[in-house]
Amino acid sequence: MAIEYLGLSSVNGPLAVLKGVRNAAYDEIVEMKVNDSERKLGRIIEIHDDTAVIQVYEGTEGMALKNTHTRLTGHPMMLGVSEDMLGRSFNGIGEPIDDLGPIRTEKLLDVNGQPLNPVMREYPRNYIRTGISAIDGLMTLIRGQKLPIFSGNGLPHDQLAAQLVRQSSLGDSAGESDKFAVIFAAMGVKHDEAAYFRRTFEESGVSSHVASFINLANDPVVERLITPKVALTLAEYLAFERHMHILVIMTDMTSYAEALREVSSSKGEIPSRKGFPGYLYSDLATIYERAGIVSGVEGSVTQIPILTMPNDDITHPVPDLT
Repeated sequence: MAIEYLGLSSVNGPLAVLKGVRNAAYDEIVEMKVNDSERKLGRIIEIHDDTAVIQVYEGTEGMALKNTHTRLTGHPMMLGVSEDMLGRSFNGIGEPIDDLGPIRTEKLLDVNGQPLNPVMREYPRNYIRTGISAIDGLMTLIRGQKLPIFSGNGLPHDQLAAQLVRQSSLGDSAGESDKFAVIFAAMGVKHDEAAYFRRTFEESGVSSHVASFINLANDPVVERLITPKVALTLAEYLAFERHMHILVIMTDMTSYAEALREVSSSKGEIPSRKGFPGYLYSDLATIYERAGIVSGVEGSVTQIPILTMPNDDITHPVPDLT
């Protein structure tokens, strides 16, 4: 039986502190009810004795110390996945935002992914045709690999991302049974950029094989941290269980890293270079390493992370660690 806790000890930015907690686990998801109506999701990120620090995905706006009911779910963040998610648009935590109704889920998966045995990885051989000559001719995008794009302030990386979604295909080497789809994850984008992406996908006729996860700039910063994990969870399901070849395009990873810095600062962690947490490298690795081909499985996950270099500085921590 789940225990519900009434009230919070303190609220600091996107973090809430709850005391008197029993049997809580790290990374456990909690459900929070505010004013008996609004519901929010949170994740336990620290535990000290009977005190739990909760990261609230939708932000702590409107949450008071006395009006919040908190219930521990006993499991990490889960995403209901389905092939029907192709052609749909979602927010940063995987909830539909296109007014087309709920998704009929086929399976619940942990958004943190499953460890992949390196020995089970298959050597990448085939390619994905992007239709962009600089990529296809000079830095060919191979299925199951990662190809980061380093952009600068003011450069049209949004148009490039949309062009990749429009034009990408398996090329002439694909067999009749090979199915291709694109997972598009946008973090910290402005409303006009999000509208541009939606309009471009619809007008070009590719939206039927694209699933979009859009985290807007005015959405809670904590939601930005879960967006790439949610997108990759759907990609892994379609690739390794539905045997499809999936291209994941993530923009902008700098927004993700800055959100990580903001949450780390709220937690009072000791900063590293330029205020970023010391675990930025390993955190980015948990995202970038979720690409590849599993031996014996017809399917692949390929990544194109796009990031903007602050001040066009390639030695900045985000492009450097990427």
